[in-house]
Amino acid sequence: MSETAELDSVDWLILEALQNDATLPNRSLAERVGIAPSTCLQRVRRLRDLGVITGFHAVVDPRTTGLPLEAVVSVNVRPHTRPVVAAFRRFVMAQPETRSLFHVSGQADFLVHIAVADSTHLQAFLMDKIASRAEVRNLTSSVVLERVETRALTPPDDQRPTHRRRRV
Repeated sequence: MSETAELDSVDWLILEALQNDATLPNRSLAERVGIAPSTCLQRVRRLRDLGVITGFHAVVDPRTTGLPLEAVVSVNVRPHTRPVVAAFRRFVMAQPETRSLFHVSGQADFLVHIAVADSTHLQAFLMDKIASRAEVRNLTSSVVLERVETRALTPPDDQRPTHRRRRV
Protein backbone atom coordinates (compact mmCIF):
# COMPACT_ATOMS: atom_id res chain seq x y z
CA MET A 1 0.00 0.00 0.00
CA SER A 2 1.54 3.30 -1.03
CA GLU A 3 -1.15 5.72 0.10
CA THR A 4 -2.45 6.39 3.58
CA ALA A 5 -5.80 4.74 4.19
CA GLU A 6 -8.63 6.88 5.51
CA LEU A 7 -9.46 5.46 8.92
CA ASP A 8 -12.29 6.53 11.17
CA SER A 9 -12.70 6.06 14.92
CA VAL A 10 -14.33 2.62 14.55
CA ASP A 11 -11.53 1.42 12.25
CA TRP A 12 -8.99 2.39 14.92
CA LEU A 13 -10.98 0.57 17.63
CA ILE A 14 -11.00 -2.56 15.45
CA LEU A 15 -7.27 -2.26 14.78
CA GLU A 16 -6.43 -1.77 18.43
CA ALA A 17 -8.54 -4.75 19.51
CA LEU A 18 -7.10 -7.07 16.85
CA GLN A 19 -3.51 -6.02 17.59
CA ASN A 20 -4.04 -6.95 21.23
CA ASP A 21 -5.84 -10.24 20.42
CA ALA A 22 -6.08 -11.39 16.81
CA THR A 23 -8.07 -14.46 17.90
CA LEU A 24 -11.15 -12.42 18.83
CA PRO A 25 -14.22 -13.92 17.17
CA ASN A 26 -16.03 -11.45 14.91
CA ARG A 27 -19.06 -11.31 17.24
CA SER A 28 -16.87 -10.40 20.25
CA LEU A 29 -14.95 -7.84 18.21
CA ALA A 30 -18.22 -6.25 17.04
CA GLU A 31 -19.51 -6.04 20.62
CA ARG A 32 -16.24 -4.49 21.79
CA VAL A 33 -16.33 -1.71 19.18
CA GLY A 34 -20.12 -1.22 19.27
CA ILE A 35 -21.18 -2.26 15.77
CA ALA A 36 -23.16 -5.10 14.20
CA PRO A 37 -21.23 -8.31 13.44
CA SER A 38 -21.94 -8.00 9.70
CA THR A 39 -20.62 -4.43 9.69
CA CYS A 40 -17.56 -5.51 11.66
CA LEU A 41 -16.80 -8.28 9.18
CA GLN A 42 -17.08 -5.81 6.28
CA ARG A 43 -14.78 -3.34 8.01
CA VAL A 44 -12.12 -5.98 8.76
CA ARG A 45 -12.26 -7.12 5.12
CA ARG A 46 -11.90 -3.49 3.98
CA LEU A 47 -8.89 -3.00 6.27
CA ARG A 48 -7.29 -6.12 4.77
CA ASP A 49 -8.11 -5.06 1.21
CA LEU A 50 -6.54 -1.63 1.85
CA GLY A 51 -3.39 -3.27 3.18
CA VAL A 52 -3.83 -1.81 6.66
CA ILE A 53 -4.08 -5.31 8.14
CA THR A 54 -1.33 -7.35 6.53
CA GLY A 55 -1.75 -10.59 8.45
CA PHE A 56 -2.39 -12.31 11.75
CA HIS A 57 0.20 -14.23 13.76
CA ALA A 58 0.94 -15.82 17.09
CA VAL A 59 3.52 -14.26 19.39
CA VAL A 60 5.95 -16.94 20.58
CA ASP A 61 8.19 -16.55 23.62
CA PRO A 62 11.67 -17.61 22.43
CA ARG A 63 12.67 -18.68 25.96
CA THR A 64 10.10 -21.48 25.92
CA THR A 65 11.45 -22.83 22.62
CA GLY A 66 15.08 -23.15 23.73
CA LEU A 67 16.20 -19.81 22.24
CA PRO A 68 16.42 -17.63 25.36
CA LEU A 69 19.25 -15.34 24.25
CA GLU A 70 18.19 -12.46 22.04
CA ALA A 71 20.47 -9.89 20.46
CA VAL A 72 20.32 -6.93 18.11
CA VAL A 73 23.10 -6.95 15.55
CA SER A 74 24.12 -3.72 13.78
CA VAL A 75 25.58 -4.42 10.35
CA ASN A 76 27.27 -2.24 7.73
CA VAL A 77 27.51 -3.47 4.15
CA ARG A 78 29.60 -2.17 1.25
CA PRO A 79 28.92 -1.21 -1.38
CA HIS A 80 25.55 0.01 -0.20
CA THR A 81 23.79 -0.62 -3.50
CA ARG A 82 20.35 -2.05 -4.24
CA PRO A 83 21.67 -5.44 -5.40
CA VAL A 84 23.91 -5.83 -2.32
CA VAL A 85 21.14 -4.70 0.04
CA ALA A 86 18.63 -7.07 -1.59
CA ALA A 87 21.01 -10.04 -1.42
CA PHE A 88 21.88 -9.34 2.22
CA ARG A 89 18.19 -8.95 3.10
CA ARG A 90 17.35 -12.32 1.46
CA PHE A 91 20.26 -14.03 3.22
CA VAL A 92 19.44 -12.70 6.70
CA MET A 93 15.72 -13.43 6.41
CA ALA A 94 16.52 -17.04 5.41
CA GLN A 95 18.37 -17.63 8.70
CA PRO A 96 16.31 -19.41 11.38
CA GLU A 97 17.81 -17.18 14.09
CA THR A 98 16.39 -14.00 12.52
CA ARG A 99 13.30 -12.56 14.20
CA SER A 100 13.20 -9.24 12.36
CA LEU A 101 15.31 -7.09 10.09
CA PHE A 102 15.39 -3.33 9.74
CA HIS A 103 17.16 -1.47 6.93
CA VAL A 104 17.94 1.83 8.65
CA SER A 105 19.68 5.15 8.27
CA GLY A 106 22.37 6.29 10.68
CA GLN A 107 25.53 4.54 11.80
CA ALA A 108 24.34 1.05 10.84
CA ASP A 109 22.81 -0.08 7.57
CA PHE A 110 20.85 -2.93 9.16
CA LEU A 111 19.58 -3.92 12.58
CA VAL A 112 18.97 -7.65 12.88
CA HIS A 113 16.98 -9.00 15.83
CA ILE A 114 17.92 -12.61 16.52
CA ALA A 115 17.13 -15.36 19.03
CA VAL A 116 19.74 -18.03 19.80
CA ALA A 117 20.30 -20.84 22.30
CA ASP A 118 23.35 -19.43 24.09
CA SER A 119 26.52 -17.36 23.71
CA THR A 120 28.19 -20.10 21.66
CA HIS A 121 25.29 -20.04 19.21
CA LEU A 122 25.48 -16.23 19.12
CA GLN A 123 29.21 -16.35 18.35
CA ALA A 124 28.69 -18.90 15.56
CA PHE A 125 25.86 -16.84 14.05
CA LEU A 126 27.97 -13.66 14.08
CA MET A 127 31.22 -15.17 12.83
CA ASP A 128 30.09 -17.96 10.53
CA LYS A 129 26.95 -16.48 9.04
CA ILE A 130 27.21 -12.67 9.15
CA ALA A 131 30.89 -11.66 9.36
CA SER A 132 31.90 -14.23 6.75
CA ARG A 133 29.86 -12.51 4.04
CA ALA A 134 31.94 -10.44 1.59
CA GLU A 135 29.67 -7.40 1.71
CA VAL A 136 29.75 -7.09 5.52
CA ARG A 137 32.20 -4.38 6.56
CA ASN A 138 31.55 -4.37 10.27
CA LEU A 139 29.09 -5.53 12.86
CA THR A 140 28.36 -5.02 16.52
CA SER A 141 26.00 -7.00 18.69
CA SER A 142 24.02 -6.02 21.73
CA VAL A 143 22.51 -8.68 23.95
CA VAL A 144 18.89 -7.97 24.84
CA LEU A 145 18.60 -7.74 28.62
CA GLU A 146 14.83 -7.26 28.62
CA ARG A 147 12.29 -7.45 25.83
CA VAL A 148 9.32 -5.17 26.31
CA GLU A 149 6.41 -6.25 24.16
CA THR A 150 5.41 -4.26 21.11
CA ARG A 151 2.23 -2.42 21.85
CA ALA A 152 -0.71 -1.82 19.58
CA LEU A 153 -0.29 0.92 16.99
CA THR A 154 -2.64 3.78 17.83
CA PRO A 155 -2.82 7.32 16.55
CA PRO A 156 -1.59 10.15 18.78
CA ASP A 157 -4.48 11.75 20.68
CA ASP A 158 -4.36 14.88 18.54
CA GLN A 159 -4.69 12.75 15.37
CA ARG A 160 -7.28 10.24 16.59
CA PRO A 161 -10.43 10.49 14.45
CA THR A 162 -13.58 11.26 16.38
CA HIS A 163 -15.94 10.63 13.49
CA ARG A 164 -17.31 7.57 11.74
CA ARG A 165 -16.85 7.18 8.04
CA ARG A 166 -19.98 7.80 6.00
CA ARG A 167 -21.17 5.02 3.78
CA VAL A 168 -20.81 5.82 0.10
